Amino acid sequence: MKVLHAAAEVFPLVKTGGLADVLGALPEALIAAGADVRLVLPGLPAILKGMNALQVVCDLGAVFGAGRVTLRLGQMAHNQVAAYVIDAPYLYQRPGNPYLMPNGHEWPDNLQRFALLGWVAAHLAAGELDLDWTPDVLHAHDWHAALACAYVACHPASRAATVYTIHNLAYQGLFTQDDFHLLGLPSRLMVPVGLEFHGQLSFMKAGLKYADRITTVSPNYAREIATEPFGCGLDGVIRARGTDVSGILNGVDGAVWNPATDRLIAAPYSILALDGKALCKTALQQELGLTVEASAPLFSVVSRLTSQKGLDLLIDALPSLLGVAESGGAQLVVLGNGDPALEAAFVDAAAVHPGCVAVRLAYDEALAHRIMAGADAILVPSRFEPCGLTQLYALRYGTVPVVRQVGGLADTVVDATHAALLDDQATGFMFGPATPVALADALQNAISAYRRPDLWRQIMARGMAQNFSWDLAATHYMALYRDVVQEVSPALDVKTSL
Repeated sequence: MKVLHAAAEVFPLVKTGGLADVLGALPEALIAAGADVRLVLPGLPAILKGMNALQVVCDLGAVFGAGRVTLRLGQMAHNQVAAYVIDAPYLYQRPGNPYLMPNGHEWPDNLQRFALLGWVAAHLAAGELDLDWTPDVLHAHDWHAALACAYVACHPASRAATVYTIHNLAYQGLFTQDDFHLLGLPSRLMVPVGLEFHGQLSFMKAGLKYADRITTVSPNYAREIATEPFGCGLDGVIRARGTDVSGILNGVDGAVWNPATDRLIAAPYSILALDGKALCKTALQQELGLTVEASAPLFSVVSRLTSQKGLDLLIDALPSLLGVAESGGAQLVVLGNGDPALEAAFVDAAAVHPGCVAVRLAYDEALAHRIMAGADAILVPSRFEPCGLTQLYALRYGTVPVVRQVGGLADTVVDATHAALLDDQATGFMFGPATPVALADALQNAISAYRRPDLWRQIMARGMAQNFSWDLAATHYMALYRDVVQEVSPALDVKTSL
């Protein structure tokens, strides 16, 4: 089974969110399951720098506004997974975020930059760029690579089956329809039943309409996006795909996230030897200027600071939490950046509550590991959450999640109800309504449990015992690939109707 993954980012080379973590771990798990896997990536500076033994596959000439585009093949330096890199300096040789200019606005030529990614992926799937390797499956990720599915669907000679994974439906890749002609696609696609979306051109719809199979990153999110509250205007399109849509839960890269071997934390520990976690907590409190107090439950946030992540709910619930903190009961650390209003609110809270609240407005992978190891609990109060990786990392580190009952959070955390505690199934705390009051109640439940050390250790241990490995996810993906190849390969002429 030959599988080509098309994506815009990959850990540890380029990361803005969980998409990069998936592309950094899933290919290796698929290879271990017997697949022949390659990636196709845009030639961003960090990606070119992170490749070994790059060789020219072919020169593509002047396409999508670039005067010179070269397709290269090499191996990622950190894991030896083979990857094609689209070397187009005019489109990709830019600093910082792959999608945004330094001022926070989108690059004005993003349509061409990511259309090129999908176009190259589709031509690789057709077997005409690398004569030595043609995939059985083209697996496109998020809106950045979604256009690959439309290019394949419009070319019936392409033999690869297509799978499209939605990592976050809220980010759809919307552009002015006046630029549709730049894509080189038939005009019949620029209609409401095609790529048109409320007067705009939607890359996301290319995946939703034209992929042979659609996946999301958790089963619950797959069900949610078929409903109006979570469908971001595309729920009708998703419902129309019926059983073509499924959810496969993301995993955790055990080589990166493992408290027993993590070199970024103050002391190693495991489910059988937890003493190191207490040392990690003390070290974190010292590093961040918090009062060093073992008996104070240390809550944490490692997230983009946005309303999607429900962090405005946490701001409103802070008086309840910090009222307890001032009596020696709780602390909070926040790592992340995003909405200026939320950043300012957390900074103000740290100024008003020194020793109880610490805030770092940055993306810091190493500090994220130290927080995961040193905190007692992680807060993920998201309004919607396709999967959520933070709570999976936290469970592995014995850091108890406090989450909203939504998306992948509901798939991965078992609420500490009376029944769940009696059955020794509880792994965290959950709340339903997206309100500060509901979050505050969950926080108080967590604090009450923390003050019962035997109960807290029981919840920690159950969480650390969970298996969210990529091996399990790879098994599900391999079954999906086999099914879609078996269905599509004998009947490629069905795509001519598109």
